[in-house]
Amino acid sequence: MKLYPVETGKFRLDGGAMFGVVPKPIWEKTNPADEKNRIDMAMRCLLIEEGKRLILVDNGLGHKYNTKFAGIYLVDHSQNLESSLNALGFSMEDITDVFLTHLHFDHCGGSTKWISGTETAEPAFPNARFLVQKKQLNWANFPNDREKASYFRENIQPLQDCGRLELTEGSFFLTPEIEVLVFDGHTDGQQLPLISYKNKKIFFAADLFPTWGHIPLPYVMGYDTRPLLTLEERKVFLKKALNEEIILFYEHDPYHECGTIVQNEKGGFQSGEVFRLSDLS
Repeated sequence: MKLYPVETGKFRLDGGAMFGVVPKPIWEKTNPADEKNRIDMAMRCLLIEEGKRLILVDNGLGHKYNTKFAGIYLVDHSQNLESSLNALGFSMEDITDVFLTHLHFDHCGGSTKWISGTETAEPAFPNARFLVQKKQLNWANFPNDREKASYFRENIQPLQDCGRLELTEGSFFLTPEIEVLVFDGHTDGQQLPLISYKNKKIFFAADLFPTWGHIPLPYVMGYDTRPLLTLEERKVFLKKALNEEIILFYEHDPYHECGTIVQNEKGGFQSGEVFRLSDLS
């Protein structure tokens, strides 16, 4: 097995929303904000090469947005999914599995593309199956008023129409080395892979731990639909991460790719060493 980080671009989100009840003077030490209170967010995906399979975990924002959207979120596509795959020697056609942690636009927008000259979208990966939790698809198809701005039909409907969308249910093993864990606090049915790699465990942290600055327990996003459930899910997982020396792979951190978890003198959790995936021996 080989793992490759795949940079698909950056955007910005409101720092207050990203850190919930945590005061700005505290969170801006790790995630500095611009004049509009927005913080930089990476859209870092993970490519897993295992035998003849190429599994892509999430795929960023994609390119189906207008000028207004780009201005609000300050989208930066100087790095993009296709060029990043090409730099690794792969193409969109080579991907066999697109594993979607959930269906918010910044995680699954690259799944589809506009058909030239139309406002109709089609899957961007012609030879891949798409995997998402059944309850997350139900959540996305009938979104609540608080979360519906995160789900775009053009990202989701073509996957349902193409016949290559496979629904998962609960925790399972995608391969013997990839255990999939399910978390419901951020959104219903967020599925996150825990990967055995080079005698270590790598956890794709997605929106459970968006950045290195989100490790302390109370640092729960205002975007989460069930913040108290997120708090409990984070507590359970951080204990597991500490005991099993699990490495977190950060999808949204613009500065840090991977990191460990340590316990501080008060018994709380905080980020430990940070490094790149390629640093693992």
